[in-house]
Amino acid sequence: MSREIDEVKREVAIANRVLAEMGLATHILASLGHVSMRIPNQPDLFVVKGRGYATDALHVVRPEEMIVVDMDGNFIDGPKGTSQCYEVKMHSCIYRERPDVLSVVHTHPRFTNVLGLNDVKLKPLSNEGHQLVRNDIPVFPHSKLIITEVDGMQVVDAIGSSPVLLLRGHGAVTTGRNMEQSVMNMLHLEEQSRLNWVALAAFGPDYKGIPDESMDEFAVGQAAMREAPHLARPLANMPPIPMGGVWKYYTELVSKDL
Repeated sequence: MSREIDEVKREVAIANRVLAEMGLATHILASLGHVSMRIPNQPDLFVVKGRGYATDALHVVRPEEMIVVDMDGNFIDGPKGTSQCYEVKMHSCIYRERPDVLSVVHTHPRFTNVLGLNDVKLKPLSNEGHQLVRNDIPVFPHSKLIITEVDGMQVVDAIGSSPVLLLRGHGAVTTGRNMEQSVMNMLHLEEQSRLNWVALAAFGPDYKGIPDESMDEFAVGQAAMREAPHLARPLANMPPIPMGGVWKYYTELVSKDL
């Protein structure tokens, strides 16, 4: 295996740990969920968390435990005695049909799962991730495991070009142009779901969300930020930030023993 694959394995292991650190794979869900990443220079292969580890929990996965898989979901490389994740077809079918996708996440986020199962339409309740839930989120109307090629293609058909898909009673899938985006999409989805749960409990089903015009206003203001007289010069002198602060903080936090 190439140096590039080793680097991707490390990134995938760290991303899986972030899901656990942020509470999406804890307690009874400690072993449930998987992040994958397409190998940039070998786009017909990807790396994903597997099964069969001595301790199968996202909190402690290691780079050398990650599995290399092809576009049909076949095991290409990994530790002896391990397997690709059982729902690998969820990943392989999306990658094969969506060349724009470079990372896929599946977890069982608690608030998202309960609200989705009860057909609660998520309303944008904070600026963070509001565009993700602004429109209706597509739903895969089954809670079955995604094991076969048919299952995987049904997921592809359901998600379409959306970055997020709800699996009825079975969590969610998010995608991204990079791994930071796919994982942050999942984290934002669960945070919006948590806020919707709180609003529903506090105010009943007619609680208010952020209106479309306010989200449009936010986007315009954010785009024009570098033109503000008091910000233009300092922002122009700042080096480009390769990743968001939340992602950088948590990836560094969980990788101290790697």
